[in-house]
Amino acid sequence: MSNQKHGKRYNDDFRKMVVDLYCSGQTVRELSSEYGVSEVTIYAWIKKFNPVELEDGSSVTPDDYANMQKEMLKLQQENEILKKAMAIFAKK
Repeated sequence: MSNQKHGKRYNDDFRKMVVDLYCSGQTVRELSSEYGVSEVTIYAWIKKFNPVELEDGSSVTPDDYANMQKEMLKLQQENEILKKAMAIFAKK
């Protein structure tokens, strides 16, 4: 049963494939027509998955960046816990 209000759900592999096709030269209009996905949705995917080139020649997508920020916050929290634990053990 599909909920028309939210439309179809696509997995990340499909979304990335469409963005890759866009990056290789296909237009959003062509992709929309071929895969039955609205142009607005494709532009949102491009914004999320299109890699940004970094100074060192590597690239990162906005999605990758968000995941790295979450991981960094988690590691910072774990470090704070370890520092507190070390302080407790140092007193004994």
